[in-house]
Amino acid sequence: MSLIHVENLKKDYENEGVLTPVLHGVDFNMELGEFVAIMGPSGSGKSTLMHILSFLDRPTSGLFEFEGRDTKNFDKDYLAKLRNERIGFVFQSFNLLPRTTVLDNVRLPLIYSKKLNQEDLAKKALAAVGLSHRLEFFTNQISGGEKQRVAIARALVCDPAVIFADEPTGNLDSKSGNSVLSILQELNNKGHTIILVTHEMDTANHAKRIIHIKDGMIVGDEKVTKRTIATADGVLKK
Repeated sequence: MSLIHVENLKKDYENEGVLTPVLHGVDFNMELGEFVAIMGPSGSGKSTLMHILSFLDRPTSGLFEFEGRDTKNFDKDYLAKLRNERIGFVFQSFNLLPRTTVLDNVRLPLIYSKKLNQEDLAKKALAAVGLSHRLEFFTNQISGGEKQRVAIARALVCDPAVIFADEPTGNLDSKSGNSVLSILQELNNKGHTIILVTHEMDTANHAKRIIHIKDGMIVGDEKVTKRTIATADGVLKK
């Protein structure tokens, strides 16, 4: 069973009677445990595709199955439940609460879940990204790279089926960016599914598979034969 299966997926936007097609019939499968980069230039449709796959938007037409179920009839309440429990988000701009501790930022998604021992789960997620020493720091007291690691811990805390990372290194210097990519690779090696959206080939090469999108269509889908391995202080080739 595929984690994500789409067939002839299309998305149009209408504004004041003007119809703008963005996705023009997209087809692919993603399996549980993959690390996939969706790569394309600005305006290619990659962000629209990510928003649909992560239940932030709906397609205009076509089939979208998640964990073997057609998503067409999922209501708003169930979509909200999926976003909380089965989807993790990492954004370029971090989207952390200001004047709030690192621990409380990571614990936030758990407020809406029924999981027990929520503080322990948040601490475990922060340990996974190497931030156990920053639990009581406020988000304005840590670096950009650490903020993105907090965002990854927050995405991880509900043990989602898939983590979406939208240009996660876009606001970081190269050293911090490599550290973030290294963490994503480690999470994938432990079985987490990662979908990375980027316009940079250097970033996409850290994944195991790259889907190239241009003008709303998939123009390439390839496995990465020589994967880039990120480290905190440099980049190694394997």
